[in-house]
Amino acid sequence: MLHWLLSPQDPTVAKYVQCYWLIEKQPNAESYAFPKLNPDPCTHLIISPPNQPYSYDFNGGASTGSGSHWLYPHQQTIALDHTNPFVHLGIKFHTGALYSLPQFSQQTSRLEQSTLLDQVEDIAKDNGLDHLLNLDDELLTLARSNPKRCAKQLDKRLAPWLKQCIEDKHSELTRQALEHLDSKSISDLGAQLFCSQRTLERSFQRVTGMTLKQCQSMNRLEAMLEYLYQRDSDALDWVDVAFRFGFSDQPHLIRYLKKQLGLTPKAYEKERGLTIDVYGGVTSNIN
Repeated sequence: MLHWLLSPQDPTVAKYVQCYWLIEKQPNAESYAFPKLNPDPCTHLIISPPNQPYSYDFNGGASTGSGSHWLYPHQQTIALDHTNPFVHLGIKFHTGALYSLPQFSQQTSRLEQSTLLDQVEDIAKDNGLDHLLNLDDELLTLARSNPKRCAKQLDKRLAPWLKQCIEDKHSELTRQALEHLDSKSISDLGAQLFCSQRTLERSFQRVTGMTLKQCQSMNRLEAMLEYLYQRDSDALDWVDVAFRFGFSDQPHLIRYLKKQLGLTPKAYEKERGLTIDVYGGVTSNIN
């Protein structure tokens, strides 16, 4: 399995894009056939060959299609189908960036109703990204052979598009909230940002389609799974893990993991390679 992750270098792009990533399964490669994608508050633009199929299983309801597509923020753990060879080049946007993107900035009502959560959508031909996707074969070839050049090419192609992003008071307040969300209690955020809690909650949900609590929970899960992934089973103390990530006790942690991943801690310990985030999450960074 070939994979890498790189950050954008252009400041205009970096304001909206968290990272670029590549994952490829080559013929005869041995890997998990149905890995799971962890809950993620970010949107991904996934560039794939036009005829390459994709499948995302949302707790029994599969979203299928082929070619390049949007993977929107998802609160569920998604089962992927990696039985056949494939290649995906991904652009992972910051949480809430979708609200300002040229394609979506005039459609805030869709976001306000949270209709994009847990959804996959093919990229329309009139999406304004023709300058990027018309050369998908070239980009995918470059991504396989020279990741750093591919990242520079993505910077170059995305920058003019992202300069059209529309910012307003809601996106600015949300960006500030995201900077403190993982280090402050939600009840203290309004005072920290000099606004009422009601104003903050409304702006945050308008921009992201999620509540502050939902987003904070997904961020905590990602941090915890990365922590677990980097440690051997013998080094794991589940009581310590529970308190380290803000759970009142181990049973609370067990209920949380069961709800989010469908696994108890012991089951996750055996299958953690199946649930690590392969889409712009824990993967190989290129220096």
